[in-house]
Amino acid sequence: MTFHVPTVDITPYVHDGSPAARAEVARQIDDACRSVGFIQITGHGIPAVVIDGLTDAIDRFFALDLDEKKRYRTPPAINRGYSPPKSESLSLSLGVESANRMNDFFEAFNIGATQATYPASPGLPQPDYADNVWPAIDGYEAQVGAYFAEAARVARVMTRIFADALGLPADFFAARTGHSLDVMRMNNYALPPGTDVTLDGDLVGMGEHTDYGIVTILWADQVRGLQVLGADGSWNDVSPADDALLINLGDVTARWTNERWMSTLHRVKPPVIDARSSAAGRWLSSTTATSMR
Repeated sequence: MTFHVPTVDITPYVHDGSPAARAEVARQIDDACRSVGFIQITGHGIPAVVIDGLTDAIDRFFALDLDEKKRYRTPPAINRGYSPPKSESLSLSLGVESANRMNDFFEAFNIGATQATYPASPGLPQPDYADNVWPAIDGYEAQVGAYFAEAARVARVMTRIFADALGLPADFFAARTGHSLDVMRMNNYALPPGTDVTLDGDLVGMGEHTDYGIVTILWADQVRGLQVLGADGSWNDVSPADDALLINLGDVTARWTNERWMSTLHRVKPPVIDARSSAAGRWLSSTTATSMR
């Protein structure tokens, strides 16, 4: 059986389509969530200028010297700022013993929803809603923030579709995510020129894992790296089509649907060696986590 990630045009939900058009989108999403757990979406409405601004910002940040990037590192309990290569191992979340070697070779920069994001909900627990750390790069905060806002919008469009696909009230997810723990990770899997890291058999871009939250919105360039586990136990390369975003479900959604929908294992292959720039192998992952009102 050939592995396939379905493509769904969500325009009817972004631009107030007819009930029949929305019902067809919801049907396609339900089918994809049952069979694969990954979806490509088009018609998401994120302007190209916003994506171009984001990629410009992250390319400029990841091009900095490692010591400069480490200035923006935060303590492990605070999911903000810079995370250097080999400082994480996502397979630990599955209890994989070898993951203790911290073999995930990716670097990341994290931002998220803060207390200021939800002024009507004072006293949110810290450091879950910690302030963001912004590097001293012209335009970085504005460029990254513009995309983060758009990704959050798309996440909420997706949960609205989920409600219809599951036959739930339209506000089912909105009523349970009044101060959602939205987080965006800007990941870079390209080894800079002159790196002294050896690509041995133990090194991976990102170890196999599932996501924790409700839904992940993933923008990626078209450098191959992401692999998704198929129902037959095979690992399959997945890269986005032009102008598409990749969507996958998290463990919260799988549990809420009593495993009707899938939180699918995925991983990233060893890092790209790219002598041109750090742009190859970049991924922007924005996750909406659950947070009760």
